[in-house]
Amino acid sequence: MEISSHTLILLVLGISVLSLAFAGYLAKFVLSSDMGTTAMQEISNAIKEGAEAFLKRQYSTIIMMSLALAALMFLVYWFLAGDKDTAWRTTVAFLFGAGCSALAGYIGMWISIRTNIRTASAVRSSLDRALRISFRGGAVSGITIVAMSLLGVGILFLLYGGYSDDAEVLKRVPYLIVGYGFGASFVALFAQLGGGIYTKAADVGADLVGKVEAGIPEDDPRNPAVIADLVGDNVGDCAGRGADLFESTAAENIGAMILGVALFPHFGIKGILFPLVARAFGLIASMIGITLVRLKNENEDPMGALNRGYYITCILAAAGFFVATYLLLDNNLWLFLAGVIGIATSIAFVYITQYYTEYRYRPVQFIAEASQTGPATNIIAGLAVGLECTALPVLAISAALISSYYCGMYGLQEFTDISRNAAGLYGTAIACMGMLGTAAYILAMDTFGPITDNAGGIVEMSKQPEEIRNKTDRLDAVGNTTKALTKGYAIGSAALAAFLLFSAYMDEVSHLTGKLFDTVDIAQVQVFVGGLLGAMLVFLFSSLAIRAVARAAYYVISDVRAQFKENPGILQGTSKPDYARCVDIVTKGALKEMIPPGLLAVCMPIAVGLVFKQFGLGAEAVAAFLMVGTIAGILLATFMNNGGGAWDNAKKFVEMGNYGGKKSETHKATIVGDTVGDPFKDTAGPSIHVLIKLLSTITLVLAPLFI
Repeated sequence: MEISSHTLILLVLGISVLSLAFAGYLAKFVLSSDMGTTAMQEISNAIKEGAEAFLKRQYSTIIMMSLALAALMFLVYWFLAGDKDTAWRTTVAFLFGAGCSALAGYIGMWISIRTNIRTASAVRSSLDRALRISFRGGAVSGITIVAMSLLGVGILFLLYGGYSDDAEVLKRVPYLIVGYGFGASFVALFAQLGGGIYTKAADVGADLVGKVEAGIPEDDPRNPAVIADLVGDNVGDCAGRGADLFESTAAENIGAMILGVALFPHFGIKGILFPLVARAFGLIASMIGITLVRLKNENEDPMGALNRGYYITCILAAAGFFVATYLLLDNNLWLFLAGVIGIATSIAFVYITQYYTEYRYRPVQFIAEASQTGPATNIIAGLAVGLECTALPVLAISAALISSYYCGMYGLQEFTDISRNAAGLYGTAIACMGMLGTAAYILAMDTFGPITDNAGGIVEMSKQPEEIRNKTDRLDAVGNTTKALTKGYAIGSAALAAFLLFSAYMDEVSHLTGKLFDTVDIAQVQVFVGGLLGAMLVFLFSSLAIRAVARAAYYVISDVRAQFKENPGILQGTSKPDYARCVDIVTKGALKEMIPPGLLAVCMPIAVGLVFKQFGLGAEAVAAFLMVGTIAGILLATFMNNGGGAWDNAKKFVEMGNYGGKKSETHKATIVGDTVGDPFKDTAGPSIHVLIKLLSTITLVLAPLFI
């Protein structure tokens, strides 16, 4: 079916703008809701002020680093590559991607810190209304982030020659906008690192001094770190994860467009624009799924309502994929099947993560049981579960890559000028599109988690009746599950996106050298060492991230202990803690500690490429660095995400009354395990998602340096 490139671009941009308008409608629905009592509003305002102050400081730091890197990138392209036109285009794309990523993360946090109070108020009268407010608040973030990612790529494609009738210009455009993905990755890394360090430093500090030492409940207003803990939920899980999935969708779109250039002789511009159209249809599917989320009755498990919406979104996303394949890829059913494989993989990751992190299943119950004999056996059991949980995700990723590769190969076998490898790689790109087709809905589920967590804290601190707290506990339990599920989804999508970007890097090297680059020979010692350094980077980066949490938590613990000592009336409930002092301390600590691991991630691939260029193997060594680093990153992030989630829910399983319940020795052992798992699942693990995509985008952008 013949459709002009102009029509396709307008369709993509139109759906993006429509999606942003829909997000505005959801925001209006949320913001028009009741804000509860004066006591609730005081707590909510403290959370809001802390979160906005942190993000303001964090983004000031990130902006300065982004400008410095943009200047360096411009000089590299202009003086080393001798290409002034590519220099300014890539630099502008980088800054545009960084700006969009920062804005997307800020919007996610902005709506979250305004939805929490409205959820807390609504739950007093209706669990269903509280669910809809909290989920739609999360959906504002999800829809906005995916729509802005799509809109940004579409606008750059248009500005950089997308309206041209010259085939060579059109084929070059995807290579010119790779800076957009790098900019998004760069901001996402520091947003996730800084937010992750903040949230876990505050959480660990609040738990160890509050629960273990002082023996007071979670979210107790006597704990000086409790507001910092609630702030951390927003800056880590909302702003950080928002930037993470923003760069996932942006980088995947660009990588798939680059691979689509090989199909230009057969599908024309449609093969390049297919990723954008498929993503646009996925947005429509997510919007419909989001509007259908509601409880059948007040006794229904809220997870059931969210699952219904997710399944509807998956079905509609598959239908949208079929329409896009029919219109743009000549109804190629093999390529449509590759997209369905991606959607099925996302569902598989949700179930696998659920199995390893929900208290209803064996792994979490095994950790809880082991906790009866103390913290040591809790840690041993948790490590065993974390190591075990790498197997099923790797099998799922492997099955998705191989099956989609063959779908691409069979679907394009009639075109003799396209190599079997190039055809197969396009199949894997389409599977990645399929997996990210429901990204907006998944992100809504993720942001739902910190909103309900905050709502529970507001209800607890404002001393609402027990039955109200029980309702927020139900929502909070579901929120913990959705946060764990989205981490599993994020690492699965990161794995497919990283493979896609690795293929795009090899295409870019081929384009720059004029020679086919489709093999990486790790039997060459320099290339092998490059791969070894890639694996090492993942572990060293994780070490720095976890150490950062320990150091920042030390600041929090010291302050909480000092406040208890300085003012005994705090624990007696006769005077209020200085919440702002604790928020300020953890803010400074987190921003200081995020710099070393972030700089290591940015500088290491550049150093490897430049050093091994002296041996005449710069591009090959960087390819091995990427390949092995990605493999190590997938495994370690899965271990950390699911292991940390299992430790967390083992504690909650005991708190439900099992093995002695709260304040028992078993409970104390699970608190220790949860504290160990916190920086795993909320700092290092999620940061590795971004790391493996950052490695791909930075090498893709700076490939001319290594040749």
